[in-house]
Amino acid sequence: MLDSIKRLILGKPRDIRDPDVFHKISLAAFLAWVGLGADGLSSSAYGPDEAFRALGTHTHLALILVVMTAVTIFVISFAYSNLIEHFPGGGGGYLVATKLLGEKAGVVSGCALLVDYVLTISVSIASACDALYSFLPPDWAGTKLVAASLALLVLLMMNLRGVKESVTFLVPIFLLFVVSHVAMILYSVGSHLPTIPTVFSNASADMSSSVASLGFAPVAFILLRAYSMGGGTYTGIEAVSNGVGMLREPRVQTGKRTMFLMSTSLAFTAGGILLGYLLVNASPVPGKTMNAVLLENLYGGWGGAGRALIVLTLFAEAALLFVAAQTGFPGRGFSRTWPSTPGCRTASRASRTAS
Repeated sequence: MLDSIKRLILGKPRDIRDPDVFHKISLAAFLAWVGLGADGLSSSAYGPDEAFRALGTHTHLALILVVMTAVTIFVISFAYSNLIEHFPGGGGGYLVATKLLGEKAGVVSGCALLVDYVLTISVSIASACDALYSFLPPDWAGTKLVAASLALLVLLMMNLRGVKESVTFLVPIFLLFVVSHVAMILYSVGSHLPTIPTVFSNASADMSSSVASLGFAPVAFILLRAYSMGGGTYTGIEAVSNGVGMLREPRVQTGKRTMFLMSTSLAFTAGGILLGYLLVNASPVPGKTMNAVLLENLYGGWGGAGRALIVLTLFAEAALLFVAAQTGFPGRGFSRTWPSTPGCRTASRASRTAS
């Protein structure tokens, strides 16, 4: 009985002497895009939201934010692609800081990385609940904490079964997000295609008016503040570099392909969502995410079919955030590089002996 329960939770036992065991649990580029890149792509659920809210009444600045967001994503991704090449065993912050800046800087970076793992899991799950509760009755808001706790428990059990097995299970959810959000972005642009020149013209006029009335410095401050508030958009880009050790050989090429997939999809999604906010003239609604507001503007007049699309898209968004929480668990890659200082090596040997 106990063995059956153990196998249900942990999965089938693996032979550690099997030379193919790593190949069986390692990730190809596509699966890595799902399991590791999901952290970055899921940031489109809350990064553009925060940035657009920070603009206040100056929503015309969203056009500049679209460009700034896309450029930032590609610059950061290019830098991490180089790290993957120079640190094929794993280019996380701890290893890079230790090699380039010394052990003390590495320890500080490593501690920050541990905190980052916790924040990745907690923020992703909390944002997933925000997306789900955007279409649930307001009276259910009191159950949000319970739902988040249950989601964390499920994710923990999935990781106990093995990284690849859990990621493979989440592939359909990830693809549902991609399809639903690409459709949302394309429809938001396509349905407003005749008015896009007018929107751009009005945004340019409003920008000139704002600079004339407030001055260049205040307008620049508003823009930079919104840009910084949307910084969550870029938080998951480093996941691939941190998790190179989980990738399939050749790891460098697999890592670069994964980084390309993630950066392109994130730039398109985050930039497209910001543009969608502007095109539908979205404004914050209490208890709803900005993505929920955008969806209601797009599909709200479609009756039952529109409601189904809204629920499906928000569910896919919440599911991807659940996948993103997965990237907080592969601390294994971190633990491989952590025992490089004398104290850490001693602790590592002790833990291996105890196990």
